[in-house]
Amino acid sequence: MAGGLVALLDDVAVLAKLAAASIDDVGAAAGRASVKAAGVVVDDTAVTPRYVHGFTADRELPIIRRIALGSLRNKILVILPVALLLSQFLPWALTPILMVGGTYLCFEGAEKIWERLAHHEDADEPAAAVGPEHEKAMVAGAIRTDFILSAEIMVIALNEVASEGFWARAVILLVVAVLITLLVYGVVGLIVKMDDIGLHLAETGGSGAVRRLGQGLVTGMPKLLAVLSTVGIVAMLWVGGHILLVGADELGWPAPYDLVHHLEELVHDATGPLGGVLGWLTNTLGSAVAGGVVGAVVVAVVTAVHRARGGRDERSAAAAH
Repeated sequence: MAGGLVALLDDVAVLAKLAAASIDDVGAAAGRASVKAAGVVVDDTAVTPRYVHGFTADRELPIIRRIALGSLRNKILVILPVALLLSQFLPWALTPILMVGGTYLCFEGAEKIWERLAHHEDADEPAAAVGPEHEKAMVAGAIRTDFILSAEIMVIALNEVASEGFWARAVILLVVAVLITLLVYGVVGLIVKMDDIGLHLAETGGSGAVRRLGQGLVTGMPKLLAVLSTVGIVAMLWVGGHILLVGADELGWPAPYDLVHHLEELVHDATGPLGGVLGWLTNTLGSAVAGGVVGAVVVAVVTAVHRARGGRDERSAAAAH
């Protein structure tokens, strides 16, 4: 009996070691996948603050919380199971689906630029004065945009751990989804509340340096948020364009991607110590230009369809009258 108990304990110890090793492997894989998706995380962090720009201070964190919960639902309930099933049974479908999302990002970014150039932005009216319906619409728009960015994050993470088993991939992607969401919206919340922190320091800071720091935050954060709003628009074009370039390359049309990559290498080789940074900027600019071109075409098509539909509606109304 004692021998059997010792053997059982040995088996339990072996299983515990295997489980611990598996947990370590999952944690390491989740870390690698999260780092691989870091570029899109930066884009997501830049895009989101523009959705709370103009709201009163008491509504900023509730709005960010609603967007974060929507993002987490997107990742866990929609993107994760779909990505896992497609990678298991229809791996070829991931790229076209991602390209559709990339096209939507290009459209949204180009549309925002067009609104600014045409001077008819919705943001001209203070967001706080519009009411709950506007807040609801802004949250819904942010969640839609986040869906595309989240999909790219999850697909990048999935590609990084493609060699793992099905359930290991599921756990890793779940960890990535939670970590990325906490990181992005924690940083966004800190950014949009930094002016309140500055106000507190300016009013209660004990030393002159602390008060000056607080006053600097109060003065500078609205400008930073305005800059981030613009960066967010550019980031949509950048990410959307990059998705389309990579997708076109994978589907057999490598010319656009090769052109951008060739320019990146030229700049990298020609600029010495700054080659890495300037090469990356070249790639980013090329992706943003590609996204802007595609987005402009989609905006033109959508505008033409809306005008044609509006004309038909007017003619129908006139005929009925």
